[in-house]
Amino acid sequence: MTGRKIKFGVSLDQKIMEMIDGLVQGSSDLRATRSEIIEAILTAYFRSQIKHSEKARELIITRRKGLL
Repeated sequence: MTGRKIKFGVSLDQKIMEMIDGLVQGSSDLRATRSEIIEAILTAYFRSQIKHSEKARELIITRRKGLL
């Protein structure tokens, strides 16, 4: 997926950030950045057959209840 890039700020849970940093370290041969890892994750998510709005709602509710 290529096209115009748009930058925006995102706040992430520390545990998620640590997982992303682990993916960055595991991709040292690619010299992948956090941004590239996050973009790859989002690309995979939106290309999946998941109903995105329903899954996003489910994850938000679960996180707010402290279950995630």
